[in-house]
Amino acid sequence: MKRVGLRIDVDTLRGTQHGVPSLLNNLAQHHCTASFFFSVGPDNMGRHLWRLIKPAFLVKMIRSRAATLYGWDILLAGTCWPGKKIGRRCETIIQDAARDHEIGLHAWDHYAWQTQVETWSEDQLCEQFATGLNELSRIIGRPVDCSAAPGWRADQRVIEFQQRFGLRYHSDCRGTEIFLPKLSSSALATVQIPVTLPTWDEVVGPRVPAKTFNRYLLDALHQAKGDPVYTIHAEVEGLVAANTFAQLLQMAADEGIQFCPLGELLAHKPAPLPIGSIIRQTIPGREGWVGHQHFTDQTL
Repeated sequence: MKRVGLRIDVDTLRGTQHGVPSLLNNLAQHHCTASFFFSVGPDNMGRHLWRLIKPAFLVKMIRSRAATLYGWDILLAGTCWPGKKIGRRCETIIQDAARDHEIGLHAWDHYAWQTQVETWSEDQLCEQFATGLNELSRIIGRPVDCSAAPGWRADQRVIEFQQRFGLRYHSDCRGTEIFLPKLSSSALATVQIPVTLPTWDEVVGPRVPAKTFNRYLLDALHQAKGDPVYTIHAEVEGLVAANTFAQLLQMAADEGIQFCPLGELLAHKPAPLPIGSIIRQTIPGREGWVGHQHFTDQTL
């Protein structure tokens, strides 16, 4: 069996309330486990609508049929009313996920991280991260030891401040394989597990139609080298694309592909780990920059 890391990002209240239970059911039926990364603070995702004045974001919203894909309650959350606290409202659902799956922090305020992380001071960065970790740890009743930056918005500055939290791993960037980032002090940072494959919203429309996405993804997985990691979203694969995701799980099992938590990939990763850094880079199908793996010629 080919092992593939499955990262599930949970960005919103609706995604937590309705998408996560659907995903838990599908994963259980297909005997799969995954890494769930939860946003636990205010759901302010609707404030992204202000970005419609940016042509690239407007084109993506139209191309992905965002209103149909996500629902108006997600697209308007936190605009006309204060964002509802996701963790407080969804404790039982998050605890249900924690029984069988790896749990990590996505964000305290997903919208704020994705749009403001570049301008936050170090104190603001640490406050957002610590608040999210503390809330998620409270909910699941144990320390949280992994995280995944919203929208892959992380660079070397983010990597530097994260070291004070001493987590087991982070999944903050795109890339090809598990690696150790080098810090400005020449010390090595916490392990990074990059996402290596495109997401649904990056390829459906410009590259492939929705009906052939599963075949596109499985072909990419068969060809993938290194440490393949795939990201889904509770707001997509847990809701409007739930049947498509269930079909993907069955097709993957039939073709010898086993999805697993990211921590399981790390546990089976042989030494030495390559050493690199994280740089800002654009990728097809995604508006703005993302953190991206950049290799040196060193290993450890």
